[in-house]
Amino acid sequence: MKVNLINIGYGNIVAANRIISIIGPESAPVKRIIQDAKEAKNLIDATFGKKTRSVIIMDSGHVILSAVQPETVASRINIEIRREKD
Repeated sequence: MKVNLINIGYGNIVAANRIISIIGPESAPVKRIIQDAKEAKNLIDATFGKKTRSVIIMDSGHVILSAVQPETVASRINIEIRREKD
């Protein structure tokens, strides 16, 4: 099984096949997810001090904060999938 690595900003990379969801951080349920992950020590802050623009939920239970828009991360995944098909 090939692992596709996706840049989520500032040189941080995640395995695309392990991503469950990419969501915005604005809603109360997402804020609770972030707080719960922080308390469980499953939160990874990859924003480098910038504003959180997307929250990436991984199949391992980790929650990753990124300074890149969710649409940008999703388009990077789609580009990688297209490259794989060619």
